[in-house]
Amino acid sequence: MNFRQFIWAQSLIMMAGSMIFPFYVLLLRNVGDSYAQFGWAYGLFALTSALAYPVIGKMADHLGDKVLLVTYTWGTAVILLFFPLVDQVWQVYILQIVMGLLGALQKNTEKTSLARYVAKETAGRQIGHYHTWTSIAAAIAIILTGYIVDFLTIGTIFYLASIVYVISGWMLWKQKP
Repeated sequence: MNFRQFIWAQSLIMMAGSMIFPFYVLLLRNVGDSYAQFGWAYGLFALTSALAYPVIGKMADHLGDKVLLVTYTWGTAVILLFFPLVDQVWQVYILQIVMGLLGALQKNTEKTSLARYVAKETAGRQIGHYHTWTSIAAAIAIILTGYIVDFLTIGTIFYLASIVYVISGWMLWKQKP
């Protein structure tokens, strides 16, 4: 996989994530009774990610970025299918723990991939280019998702985002090393 292919795949990942995360709080509010429960849900996500980073860092060096990014995209695609079905706070907590693991997988592997792709002499320019395109993809997804939610349901965006994650994972899987 070359740097341009990596940017395309990561842009799709950012689009899929941006489709759900701004609207995700609305879905969680329908399940929970208090803001303290939101705090626990996000806290479990962050704590799980923090505890997983050292293991994921070792895995990145051993398994390679492609395997971990595909695991992230397809794992996230599957877990998103469960979000519209939850009706108990404990279910949200379990999903948040899994999302914390997957989020750490993506965040760490994105950075290791960038470190492997960019030339030291032009790292700033290349990383700036990367962030420009992934941010544009995220912005487009957020804006379009606002319209989609107006016409469909919040649950629907989880299914749509799942499809985008599958496509991104497929793109990553098909790339030659």
